[in-house]
Amino acid sequence: MKVILLNDIKGVGKKDQVIEASDGYARNYLLLKKLAVEANADNLNKLKSKQDSNKYKRDMEKKEAEEIANKFKGIMLKIKVKAGENGRIFGGVTNKEIAEGLKKDYNIIIDKKKIMLNETIKTLGTVVVDVKLFEGVIGKLKVDIIAE
Repeated sequence: MKVILLNDIKGVGKKDQVIEASDGYARNYLLLKKLAVEANADNLNKLKSKQDSNKYKRDMEKKEAEEIANKFKGIMLKIKVKAGENGRIFGGVTNKEIAEGLKKDYNIIIDKKKIMLNETIKTLGTVVVDVKLFEGVIGKLKVDIIAE
């Protein structure tokens, strides 16, 4: 019997996957516990429309991420910090400060976890920072660290 899984089931399959299950397992376990529904024409159409909707949503998110990545090409984010001699910064510039600077200066809201810094920036000057905007879309942001 073909069924559509409603949840991830270890060893059986993932959510929204159509699988072939034995009649007894499907009727006495999967359907009874509402872990799956029968794969009839109506349920298959619902599944297809749901998958199409999710694909459209992901495509729109990717397009939006690519637009933000293109905006980054024209942006030079300036962050003022207190610095000592030899261009050393007191503390450092973190991804949180970069995210706040983007929001304040350019009204671009980026989650700080998406800004990929190996370690805090501890010197003055220009640094190129990678920002993972979406799966497969990485923007390059120029950050200019200047002394107050």
